Amino acid sequence: MAASLPTDAFAAAASDHVFTVERHDELQLSPEDRKRITERTKWVLDSPDPPSFRQEILGSIKNVVCSQKNKKPNSSQPPLARVVVFLRYVFPILSWARNYKASMFKDDLLAGLTLASLCIPQSIGYAALAQLNPQYGLYTSVVPPLIYTTMGTSRELAIGPVAVVSLLISAMCSKVVNPVVDPVSYTKLVFTVTFFTGAFQALFGLFRLGFLIDFLSQAAIVGFMAGAAIVIGLQQLKGLLAISHFTTKTDVVSVLIAVVKSFRTSWYPQNFILGCSFLIFILITRIIGKRNRKLFWLPAIAPLVSVILSTAIVYLTGADEHGIKIIKHVKGGLNPSSISQLQFNSPHLRESVKIGIVCAVIALTEAVAVGRSFATIKGYSMDGNKEMIAMGFMNVAGSMSSCYVATGSFSRTAVNFYAGCQTAVSNLVMAITVLLMLQFLTGLLYYTPVAILSSIILSALPGLINYTEAYNIWKVDKLDFLACAGAFFGVLFASVEMGLMIAVAVSFAKIILNALRPRVQELGRLPGTDIFCEVDQYSVAHAVPGVLIIRLNSGLLCFTNANPLRDRILNWVAEENQKEDIKRPINGVILDMSSVTNIDYAGILALEETNKKLLSGGIKLAIASPRWQVIHKLKVAKFVDKVGRDCIFLTVSEAVDSYVGSKFTGPGNC
Repeated sequence: MAASLPTDAFAAAASDHVFTVERHDELQLSPEDRKRITERTKWVLDSPDPPSFRQEILGSIKNVVCSQKNKKPNSSQPPLARVVVFLRYVFPILSWARNYKASMFKDDLLAGLTLASLCIPQSIGYAALAQLNPQYGLYTSVVPPLIYTTMGTSRELAIGPVAVVSLLISAMCSKVVNPVVDPVSYTKLVFTVTFFTGAFQALFGLFRLGFLIDFLSQAAIVGFMAGAAIVIGLQQLKGLLAISHFTTKTDVVSVLIAVVKSFRTSWYPQNFILGCSFLIFILITRIIGKRNRKLFWLPAIAPLVSVILSTAIVYLTGADEHGIKIIKHVKGGLNPSSISQLQFNSPHLRESVKIGIVCAVIALTEAVAVGRSFATIKGYSMDGNKEMIAMGFMNVAGSMSSCYVATGSFSRTAVNFYAGCQTAVSNLVMAITVLLMLQFLTGLLYYTPVAILSSIILSALPGLINYTEAYNIWKVDKLDFLACAGAFFGVLFASVEMGLMIAVAVSFAKIILNALRPRVQELGRLPGTDIFCEVDQYSVAHAVPGVLIIRLNSGLLCFTNANPLRDRILNWVAEENQKEDIKRPINGVILDMSSVTNIDYAGILALEETNKKLLSGGIKLAIASPRWQVIHKLKVAKFVDKVGRDCIFLTVSEAVDSYVGSKFTGPGNC
C-alpha cells in the first residue's frame, strides 16, 4: 500500500518545476562526459549474474566439509603422505613438535609445575562449587589437558575446571536432580552434560559454526561474568562459615537468606577467621606479584602454600574436633571410566542436551577470548575452529573418564604466560603432576579445611569483574550496556540461565531495532571535489540545489525496513519542497545504495512505489552505486526497465552531473 503523504506538495512542485526541465540541464553535458557516464552505467547493468542460491549453498557446504588447508591435499602425493598431512591438521603437535628443543622444555617444565601448584587447590574448590566430590575436579585437570596438548593451537591456554562453568553446572543440573538427595544420579547427569557439551563444541568446529558464540556479545559476557563472580563469592560463605544446610539456588536473595538463617542455628566463626586469614595472605601475594613481574611465582604458589599450612595447622592442633570443617577422604588413583554412567536413555536426556548447549557456548566463549588475548601478545594466530574441535574432543573424552566440563582458565593462563611457557607442553606437565598427586598424595588432603578452598575461589573472583570495560561500554553504546546490565542483574537476582537469556534477548533486540529503523543521511559535495559525504558530519559539505542525495545506511533493504524507508524519503522530499527559503525545488532524488548489500522483493516494491510517487510530483529518481546482488535483483524484477537505464549510475558524482548538467567547480555553482 502506498504511503499516505501530502500530495499537494508534489502537485505544487510539479506546477512550478516541470519534469522536462531536467532535459535542458542534461544537454549542457559535453559529449565526452555523457559518453563516459553511459559507459560506466553499462558496467553496472551488464555485470555478470552473482552466484545463485544453489551455488551459494553448495559452496558453503563445500567450505564446511573441506577446510582450506586440507581440501586439496595434492592427489599426486602417495596415500601415506596425505594421511600425514591430515594428521598434522587434526593434531597440531605433530607440526610444532619437530622444532621442539630442550631449552623450551625447561621453560615449559617450570611453567607446568607452577601451574599445577595453582591448579590442584583450585580444582578441588571448583568441584565443590559444582557440587561434586573433590576428586572430580582433579580428574578434570588430567585428561582434558592431555588431549588439548595434542589438538589445541594456543601455547598459553591452561585447561581445567573454571568457576563460571562450575556455577553453571551447579545452577542448572541441581534443578534436574538434587545433589544432596541423590548425589549418584547428579554425578551421572553431570557426566552426560559434559558429553553433550563436548559434542556440540566439536560440531561447532567441524561445521565452522563459531559465529554462534558471537550471539553473546562482549557486553553480555562482561555483565554475566561480573554477576557470576558475585554469586560465586556469596556461595563461598557456606565454606567460610561452615554452614551444613545451604540453598541450592544461585540468586543473591536466596543465598543471603540462607546465610542469615545459618546465624540462627549453628555456624563456626573459627572457620571464617581461618579462611579470611589465608584469603588476605593470597591477595597480598597477588599484589606483590603485580608490582614485580619477577615474583610471578609467589601468587601462583600461594594457594598451594595455603592448603599445606592450613592442613598442617588443623592436623597438629586437632582443630577439626573443635568446629573446623575439613574435606576428609579424597578418592585417589587414575581416572576411572565413566562410560557406563552416561545416561542416553534417561528421562532427563532433553535437559542434558539443553544444559550441554549452554555450557558449550559459555566454555568456548571464555576459552577463545582468553586464548586469543594471549596469542595476540605473543604475536601468533589461534585457529578458532581447531580450538572448538580440540575443546569438543577433550570434553567428550573427559565425560568418559570421570571429568566434568573443562575449558580455558583466565587466571591459570595468566600464570602460565608469566611463568614463561613456550608451548602447550606446560599443560602436559601440569596434568602429569596432578596425576601423580592423585596416585600418591590424596591422603594428605584429609585435614584440609573447607574454608581454605572457599578463600582460594574468592581470591580468583576479582579478575572476573571488569569495571573499566563496563564503563567503556556505557560510554560507547547505551544499548550494549543494557545487555551488560541485563546479564548482570539477571544472574544476580534471578538465575544464571535467566541472566544469559536476558543478555541474548537484549542483543537480538538491538539487531532487530537497527534493522527496523536504519538511518538515512543526506549527502553533500565537498568543495572542489567529486566526493559526497554526510552534511551532518561535514559542515563544509554543500547540498546540491534541486537534488536530494540520500544514503541508505543499512546492509539489507527488506520487508522489515522497506516501508519506513519509503515513507521517510517521500516525507523528506515533501518537507524540502515546502520550505519557504528554498532556492530551487527538489526535482531529483539520488539514492546512494553503496551500503546496501542485498534487497528482497518487499524492498523492490518499496522502491517502485517511491519512484511512482516521485514521478507524480515531477521528480526523478536515480540509483547510485548499487551492489552486485542489488542490481541483479533490480534487473530481474524489471525495476531497471521501469525507471530507465539512464537512472542507474556507478557513482553519486555521475548521477549529480547528469542532473545539474555541468561539472562542480565551487560551492555555489550547482
